[in-house]
Amino acid sequence: MQPGPRNLITDVAGLAVGNAEDHRLKSGVTAIVCDPPATAAVQILGGAPGTRETDLLEPHNTVQTVDGIILSGGSAFGLDAASGAQAALREMGRGFAIGPHRVPIVPTAILFDLINGGDKDWGQFPPYRELGYEAVRNAAPTFMTGSAGAGTGALTATFKGGLGSASAVLPNGVTIGALVAVNALGSVTVGSSRHFWAAPFEQQDEFGGLGLPHPMPADASDIRTKMGANLKAAANTTIAVIATDAVLTKAEAKRLAVAAHDGFSRAIWPAHTPLDGDLIFALATGASGKTLELADFLDLGAAAAATMARAIARGVYDAKAAENDPVPSWLSSG
Repeated sequence: MQPGPRNLITDVAGLAVGNAEDHRLKSGVTAIVCDPPATAAVQILGGAPGTRETDLLEPHNTVQTVDGIILSGGSAFGLDAASGAQAALREMGRGFAIGPHRVPIVPTAILFDLINGGDKDWGQFPPYRELGYEAVRNAAPTFMTGSAGAGTGALTATFKGGLGSASAVLPNGVTIGALVAVNALGSVTVGSSRHFWAAPFEQQDEFGGLGLPHPMPADASDIRTKMGANLKAAANTTIAVIATDAVLTKAEAKRLAVAAHDGFSRAIWPAHTPLDGDLIFALATGASGKTLELADFLDLGAAAAATMARAIARGVYDAKAAENDPVPSWLSSG
């Protein structure tokens, strides 16, 4: 498999991504806009999720497609970003048609970035509704990664987190893409080294080309978490989207989200903890027109995990240092 032309989730036809952030706040919002609406599902494996409109994504429920997905900082305050996103999409004439009305369907997930050195004294109302509106309006085929959008104030146990993305084109021509805001309780690097756990899946030195350490450091199996770094135990959660241009049912999209969680386990140690809200949305745009036999779907699931692992490492690799950061950026630590 090779990356798509942008090595971004927007290599999947039918998707655009927009960011909006406030660097004083050290927080932001990322919007994934689906045009046309895409089949969607979700899988939540973390013990502390924060979400909106995820129940409708279950295969047995009525709504089949979504107009977009929102990933936001701000903990529960960030759920306001969905209201801003809905407003922007409604202005565009988008949404689920009910009589003369259109209701944009925008499932949302949040991460906790309240204790990251940013100024959270926002007054009476949090800014996430406006950031959600702006993120949708900024949606385009290319976008910033690292300290941008929902990844602006993200942290991991050892380095700054960030917004990451990656893509791959399978031999059958189907494209898979991942987008992730990395704010994990655990670490994405091996022990005390700068080598990424995701190294075996790296393409074209996209996150430094260091490979795995050899020999493995003696502390490789040590469990490094934000609690060990004297950060608040609640300050976690990795939220992501896995997308493909294959034609999938909601049930198949759910299975794709399940498979993509293996990318979390390949790139973050530990992952899926009781103090993370680890979550993956799955989107299938169907733009390729290709339906998949079982063997091809097995390959798609494996590619989803590998692409997600790469996106996680890229999010940390691309993060930039800022004033009052509790931990260093990967780039500033070399």
